[in-house]
Amino acid sequence: MKVSQLLDQLEELAPLAYSEDFDNTGLLVGDKDQEINGILITHDTLEAVVDEAIDLGCNLILSFHPIIFSGLKKLTGKNYVERAVIKAIRHDIAIVAVHTALDNAWNGVNAAMCEQLGLTDREILLPKKGLISQLTTFVPKQDADRLREALFEAGGGQIGNYSHCSFNLEGEGTFMPNEAANPTLGEAHKLHREAEVRISMTFPSYLQSQVLRVLFKSHPYEEVAYEVSQLENTHQYVGMGMVGQLAETLSPSEFLERLKNVFETPCIRHSELLEGPISRVAVLGGSGSFAIGAAKAAGAQAFVTADLKYHDFYQAEGHLLLCDVGHFESERFTSQILFDFVRKKIANFAPALPKGTQVSQVRTNPIFYF
Repeated sequence: MKVSQLLDQLEELAPLAYSEDFDNTGLLVGDKDQEINGILITHDTLEAVVDEAIDLGCNLILSFHPIIFSGLKKLTGKNYVERAVIKAIRHDIAIVAVHTALDNAWNGVNAAMCEQLGLTDREILLPKKGLISQLTTFVPKQDADRLREALFEAGGGQIGNYSHCSFNLEGEGTFMPNEAANPTLGEAHKLHREAEVRISMTFPSYLQSQVLRVLFKSHPYEEVAYEVSQLENTHQYVGMGMVGQLAETLSPSEFLERLKNVFETPCIRHSELLEGPISRVAVLGGSGSFAIGAAKAAGAQAFVTADLKYHDFYQAEGHLLLCDVGHFESERFTSQILFDFVRKKIANFAPALPKGTQVSQVRTNPIFYF
């Protein structure tokens, strides 16, 4: 199994197109054509994790957080980032990070938080925009079915829980080939009229190159008229955070106790306790202060996240129980998500990885409690 094949498989769980603009995801270190001996899964790629990979014979580290976040101008080993990268390069260890691609994925970080808290009827808290495009093209009526099916196979026609979506309008097209043309229909310097179908279909924006490649390959015309536009629709199954319902209502103190058990944290920073019970809960793994307003708008009585600052707690305003469970703690299930997914996917590849897939035993959480 090559690094490139693993990257292709990870696209099913967390497409890199889901990553936020500020992030750095995908293959950070290494050669995409390198054969993988073993995979070590970790939350952060520290130097100690690279050492662990060396000891285990794993030449790929699959990390949640990217070890390279901002630009590196030098590699001299002066800090923990440079030391980890240098050692990985020296030992031919590839590093792949998923971070906000997994944050935004339906079955990613926030889904795991919901699962552990027992939340049902889940919805994305902040649905992501800019992920849905629309293709419009014109094709002879007799070729419409064949072209449409080819586009469906390439990923066209997808939106939410629906596939094979298209709009079709019959009409008449006109064109006149010149002497240099090699037309499928019509003759040079003669106006040609053809019964055509206008086909429009949505598709995930990150599949654009794939969809267009199939369009050009399957379309009968020498010159293909088409248009791609970005839709304003948000993607209801992709985005930051989730909101859902508890199976049973809890008092604020009971809810905080559940958080301590689920996230295995000895300390929860929270806003003033509410008087009423808690039944609707919003979650967002990692730093989530930007979503406090969205949690309120979604009708949540509690919002579970991390990295809240002093003034963020004022935004509770007696309507929302803000709960800071810790950055690492809120994302503590990411390694298991990646492990379960990779183990399932590599079963399709033969031979199996000689060193298998393992979860790092290195503690990467930099925060301790006294």
